[in-house]
Amino acid sequence: MIDPEIKKQLAEYRQSIDNIDAALVHILAERFRCTKAVGVLKATHDLPPADPAREEYQIERLRHLAKDANLDPDFAEKFLNFVIHEVIRHHEAIAADYSGSNNQHTA
Repeated sequence: MIDPEIKKQLAEYRQSIDNIDAALVHILAERFRCTKAVGVLKATHDLPPADPAREEYQIERLRHLAKDANLDPDFAEKFLNFVIHEVIRHHEAIAADYSGSNNQHTA
């Protein structure tokens, strides 16, 4: 049987984790709203979906932030690489949609 005090403490930690997870989802949604706007801007000006120099800068910046926050920088880099991959995929889709709609207008 679990001690009631331990059970209470565990529930409090889990509630905090649930709140943080909810905040992360909302923060990621806002980030993807911004990156969608970037994707549209890139597509309308025929810019490539990926920007390796920006990606490298962001990875290095987040590694430093992670270190300062006592978070494993390798984990932060893996997480950011996953996000970057998704952003590029979205930018490619936006560019394809934009290119397709422009071709329809010129046909």
